[in-house]
Amino acid sequence: MRSPASQQHTLCQNQASYPQQMEEPLCHSDTQQNGNQDWMSNLPARLWDVPLYNLSIPGSHDTMSYCLDKTSPISPEAPKVAFLLDQYVPSIVRNFIYKWSRTQYLSVKEQLDSGIRYMDLRIAIRPDDPSQNFYFVHGLYTSVTVEVILQDILRWLQIHPKEMLLLSCRDLIGIPPILYTHFIRIIHKILGPKLCPKNETPTLRNMWKQGYQVIVCDGSILQLVDEYLWPPIPYLWANTTSTRFLIHFLEKEKQNGRPVGFFTAGLNLTEDSLYILRHPFGSIRKLTLPKLQFLYKWVQNQHAGPQKDAINIIAEDLIGADNFVSAVINLNRKLLADP
Repeated sequence: MRSPASQQHTLCQNQASYPQQMEEPLCHSDTQQNGNQDWMSNLPARLWDVPLYNLSIPGSHDTMSYCLDKTSPISPEAPKVAFLLDQYVPSIVRNFIYKWSRTQYLSVKEQLDSGIRYMDLRIAIRPDDPSQNFYFVHGLYTSVTVEVILQDILRWLQIHPKEMLLLSCRDLIGIPPILYTHFIRIIHKILGPKLCPKNETPTLRNMWKQGYQVIVCDGSILQLVDEYLWPPIPYLWANTTSTRFLIHFLEKEKQNGRPVGFFTAGLNLTEDSLYILRHPFGSIRKLTLPKLQFLYKWVQNQHAGPQKDAINIIAEDLIGADNFVSAVINLNRKLLADP
C-alpha cells in the first residue's frame, strides 16, 4: 500500500492559497503586510518583560485544514450519517466534509509570515497508512505528516530567531499511549533546544536570552511529567453560526474573568448538521467570509494585559482574507498607554 506520506509536500504547499473565485477578495490582507513576519522582535522594549499570556497574539483555528486530503478516510468525530453514506457515495460525502472542514487556505509558512503565532493542531494517525506516521485531522486527514510540518516550522524559526510560537495540540484522536510517546519524541527531536520549559516565565527577553522559540501545549498525561510540555490552553468556543451570539458569548466570558495563563478566544463560526442540510451548496468559507468585518470591529475594541477583561490569543478562520492578524498585533500598542 502506498503511504500518503509519500505524496509530494509541494503539492500541499501549492494548494495553500486562496482560490481566484473567492467572493470579493480583500486587497489589503495581512499576507501583503511583510512587517508582520517579525512583529514580536519589533515590539517596543517596554513590552519585552510582559509575559506572553498578557500580550495579544493572533492565532489560526484548525491551522492545518488547508491541506486536507479528499481521498482520506473520514475521521472519527464526523457525524455517524457521514460514515453510512460514505459506503455508497464516498466522493460526494468527502467533498461535502472537505467544504465544511477547510477553515484555512494559507500554508504554515504563509500563516507565520502573516503574523500568526498560535497554531491549533489536531493530531491523529491515518487508518489507511500502515507506517503509523502522524497526521493532522479535521473531518478528514491531511496529506502531509506532522514531522514534515515541524521541519517547515523549524526552518522558519531559524530565519526569524526572535519570533515565538505557541503550538496547541488540542485533540489527539485515536493515538494509543505508546505511540503518543513517540509523537513527543518527534517534537523533541526536531524542535529540541528551541522548546521552552514550562517553569520558565515566558517573556520575550527571557526567551531571547536562552534561545527558546516554541511553547508546546498538550492535554495528555505526559504533560505532567515532561518539563517541556505546557498545560493545555483553554479555548473559548461559542459553537454557533451567529456572529452576534459569538460576541455575546465572549463578552460574557470576559465578565467571568480570564483564565490563568494562556487562553484563546475563538472567533470561528461553527455549523451543525442541520445548518449544513439547510445550506447544501455552502461551505465554511461562504459562512465566514461575509462576517469577518463584524468580527474585525470586535477585535479592534479589545485590549491585552493582566486585567479581568483582557484578551490573550485570538484565533480565526480564513487567515489572510482581511487585516485580522494586524488588528490583533496592534492591540499590544495599547499597553504602552498604561502608566
